[in-house]
Amino acid sequence: MISERDWQDAQLLWDYQLMHHEPRPCSVGIGLGSHDLGVADATVDLYRRGMFSLIVFTGATSRTTQDRMPRGEAEHYRDRALELGVPEGAILVESRARNTGQNIMLSRALLEERGVPVSSVLLVSKPYEERRAYATARKLWPEVQWVSFSTRMTLPEYVESIQDERLVVDMLVGAQQRLMVYPPQGFMIEQEIPDDVVAAFERLRANGFTSRLVSAAVN
Repeated sequence: MISERDWQDAQLLWDYQLMHHEPRPCSVGIGLGSHDLGVADATVDLYRRGMFSLIVFTGATSRTTQDRMPRGEAEHYRDRALELGVPEGAILVESRARNTGQNIMLSRALLEERGVPVSSVLLVSKPYEERRAYATARKLWPEVQWVSFSTRMTLPEYVESIQDERLVVDMLVGAQQRLMVYPPQGFMIEQEIPDDVVAAFERLRANGFTSRLVSAAVN
């Protein structure tokens, strides 16, 4: 069981991850692969709203997605976008990335290979990874302007959509840890982290929400 205090701490991490960027027209939209097809849906919605004319879906598989998305996260995102009516020619697929850093670097390489000029990117992720994705992108591709966005929903709504409350809290703790340990290693830009957020992270880690923590310098 997840205690009421654990949920309060998870809410603190959730709130900190949200960047509150307003979507605006950008050169391209990049949808970061994950277990959550809602990222593909959000990317398609932004495409329909005219925020970009080209989508890059990026991601191979992970331990979370190898069963449910065996052909790779980006491929399944592409299928979802096609189902929702996005033209095939408006989608590029980067299917090798296995972490956020590779998502950014390999998407950049693909766009350069295709000769696509990029001055700004609308980066679409899960809600609890907005800040992590933004910090990574700013570090690895600083020449462009970044807007970090996710589907607007509350933590309880997100848990309901995923149907796995333990996984969501574990993922929140893992995302927060990366914001703390990766900047000194050169994987992300440094960002100020409020004391109450650090304390919430420490309590959740002590309470066993550790399945998505990292011990090595791998983004």
